[in-house]
Amino acid sequence: MYAVNADFKNEELLVDACETLASAKTIANDFAALVPASQRRTLEGIAQLIMLGELAVNRVLDNLELPG
Repeated sequence: MYAVNADFKNEELLVDACETLASAKTIANDFAALVPASQRRTLEGIAQLIMLGELAVNRVLDNLELPG
């Protein structure tokens, strides 16, 4: 079971979000290979949107100023 604890640091949450988005992108791409072409394009579009979210989270991680 997954829970977001108030004690989690921003970096931990962003890393988890990035990993979750990467997994979702892989699942969408894998599933796209199993469906007809008309549906495949839709799933590939969804995978691309997921990837854009992943890139945004990665940019925030790159810009995050960590203590110490």
